[in-house]
Amino acid sequence: MTQEVKLHQYFFQWMRLYKLDAVRPVTYRKYEMTHKQLVSLAPDLKMSELTRLTYQQLLNDYAENHERQTVMDFHRHIKSSLIDALEEDIIDRDPTRKAIIKGIQHRQHKTKFLNQHEVQELLNILVLDEGVNWDYFILLIAKTGLRFAEALAVTPNDFDFAHQYLNISKTWDYKSAKAGFAPTKNKSSVRKIQLDWQTVIQFSQLTKNLPEDLPIFVNSKVYNDTVNHYLERLCKRASIPVISVHGLRHTHASLLLYAGVSIASVARRLGHSNMTTTQQTYLHIIQELENQDNDKVMKHLASLI
Repeated sequence: MTQEVKLHQYFFQWMRLYKLDAVRPVTYRKYEMTHKQLVSLAPDLKMSELTRLTYQQLLNDYAENHERQTVMDFHRHIKSSLIDALEEDIIDRDPTRKAIIKGIQHRQHKTKFLNQHEVQELLNILVLDEGVNWDYFILLIAKTGLRFAEALAVTPNDFDFAHQYLNISKTWDYKSAKAGFAPTKNKSSVRKIQLDWQTVIQFSQLTKNLPEDLPIFVNSKVYNDTVNHYLERLCKRASIPVISVHGLRHTHASLLLYAGVSIASVARRLGHSNMTTTQQTYLHIIQELENQDNDKVMKHLASLI
């Protein structure tokens, strides 16, 4: 009878059993999205009908309007459930074996980061004399490289103005209906970020009369798009490329790398779990810096007669 169960039904049962409360809510929502796609793409596909051909067709259908990385994530979710189904003798072979991952051509995304001059133009038009506003939020991410949810969770208590650092130990679950504090993305995301003296002065003034243990920037439901649209307007007013709030994080890291800060230090500041993530994300910048280093090496060697 279990073979007569439809794929999307099995996947739903599997994710409820193995993933609910075992992964972060934001991760579980991705499994829910995979289930929704299965219902849409293969509403009648039964476990007994799963073969390499039917599974490949499912992936191909999904790949028609998704980028390759998104298709890969979709595949990993389903594959994990089907490996368990194989062990439970619900299916007798792995239909995901040798699956080919396709996808539409990588879309042209917004500019990922600003250069130093462009950042300065953005900071110059921020209004920082009217109390708490999104301008201060943008300033904070530009100066610290925080993730969006990390910046939302910042409270006055998180600042250590005497020692000039910001303590990051939580996020704000803005996507949930019951928004509130949530754990950081990983253990490495719990960190202390050193602050420059100017940022210390600005935020010590801002937080002086605010509740110490409440988020500075959250007083109602917050949407990522709202802040991104506001930042877009600022970028246009400053006559610089339009970037997203996450692009400010990329900008922060890029400027540090160009300034000669080590990859290890940038990784720690961003809260990356390892340097590989940093290297992959900023590969183009690292390669550019390596080319500059090679030029320096050649000039030095040529001077040795």
